[in-house]
Amino acid sequence: QVQLVESGGGLVQAGGSLRLSCSATGMPFSINAMAWYRQAPGKQREWFATISSGGRTPSYADSVKGRFTISRDNAKNTVYLQMNNLKPEDTAVYYCNRAVPYASWGQGTQVIVSS
Repeated sequence: QVQLVESGGGLVQAGGSLRLSCSATGMPFSINAMAWYRQAPGKQREWFATISSGGRTPSYADSVKGRFTISRDNAKNTVYLQMNNLKPEDTAVYYCNRAVPYASWGQGTQVIVSS
């Protein structure tokens, strides 16, 4: 059974930074591209970052490019998200999943950016 557990969210002022982690179990982590998604209040969940299985080819949505960095540690079955220069519009619940997502999602981690 796939289990995805996100952590590291919190309340931060605009311009601040956070580092999110996502631990994955019950799946062949090292052979799967992984991604981060987020869901802002009143909006649909959206993709914004992907990293290949080997960790060498990240891709980002324009909204986070240059501010967020996705990385992974296959030995720890963990994917990370370094978020810098946070903006109020980054406020959302953040989730990780495969790049082609499983039907099952974790509980997410809340990020609130105050202006």
